[in-house]
Amino acid sequence: MKKFDVIIIGASASGLMCAAQAAKRNRSVCVIDHANKAGKKILMSGGGKCNFTNYDISSENYISANPHFCKSALSRYTQWDFIALVDQYHIPYHERSHGQLFCDESAKDILNMLLKECEKVNVSTQLNSKIHSVEKRVDENYQIKTQNDMMSCESLVVACGGLSIPKMCASPLGYQLAEQFGLKIIPTSAGLVPFTLQPEDKKKYAELTGIAIDSIVSCNQISFRENILFTHRGLSGPAILQISSYWKPGDEIEINLLPDMDLYAALNKSREMTPNKQLNTILEIHLPKRVVKQFVPEDLYQQTLHSLSQKKLESIAGNLQQWRIKPNGTEGYRTAEVTLGGVDCNEVSSKTLESKKAKGLYFIGEVLDVTGWLGGYNFQWAWSSGWCAGQYV
Repeated sequence: MKKFDVIIIGASASGLMCAAQAAKRNRSVCVIDHANKAGKKILMSGGGKCNFTNYDISSENYISANPHFCKSALSRYTQWDFIALVDQYHIPYHERSHGQLFCDESAKDILNMLLKECEKVNVSTQLNSKIHSVEKRVDENYQIKTQNDMMSCESLVVACGGLSIPKMCASPLGYQLAEQFGLKIIPTSAGLVPFTLQPEDKKKYAELTGIAIDSIVSCNQISFRENILFTHRGLSGPAILQISSYWKPGDEIEINLLPDMDLYAALNKSREMTPNKQLNTILEIHLPKRVVKQFVPEDLYQQTLHSLSQKKLESIAGNLQQWRIKPNGTEGYRTAEVTLGGVDCNEVSSKTLESKKAKGLYFIGEVLDVTGWLGGYNFQWAWSSGWCAGQYV
């Protein structure tokens, strides 16, 4: 039997952060993962550049049945604390839109930094280790059986993430362990995920595949402004991924393809100034020709502005600025960046991340019912929750 003070299930962003922090307190720490590499999701994130945090982090950027839960951890280990660590390792990075921070060179820089932090304090790592069972013994310690070893620990940390991107070794183990020890699970679903379209809509918009448009996308009183992308399966792009976390099956989404103008007013003004101009000529100043052809009825496409009634101009503006479409569904966990739902935060201490029902059992990162927006928020939750748990395990 190998004995450790702390065993962490999951060599994830939150797991590695927690491991380094716990070991700094002279705790003996072992990280177990069934994958063949640590930090696989870190390596693939942000197109290989890792969007590791955001300059602007608040609880408003997170979705949870308990919206206050994330505040404690985010305030005790902030984006500035993580940026300071990145600076300490001289990792070059840059800001993109909406305060998102990416590595200049490679996501490997962030993973290597975390691994070095663990190495400095003698964290033990066991990869390719599938967990067969976890039991709580009479001495209050946890006993973990893998295909190779029997191990025990005083503090067990579940940091094995959610169900998104199965090819990155995602598994339901974290939820199974929570349920084993009596914790409630908020139902899970795919978040930050592209939409698929109804068969007729998929066929209708197929010729727009590859076109990206700066848009405002709205659903359930929430709006995001960024690009949308027409794909051969449906709709993607940052604004679509963001709104997908708020969408429920059967909901319509509304898309404004021209967010910087009042198109109806602009068409009326153009009709006064240049009545003989064709409608398509005016619209194609602002949108790709293929999009205009798709959204404007064929019989009106080349009509002169003076020949179009107010009602028709209003209808054309509505088509482009209040486009309503009902997705067929999402692409699911296969392409989802995160998992919505998870371990009920009401079952866990917001200060220590320890289960209220099982002493010495901790949950951090994506396995909890805390889901961030696109833009570095999920990584910041991993750093913050991992750091906070690391102070107590």
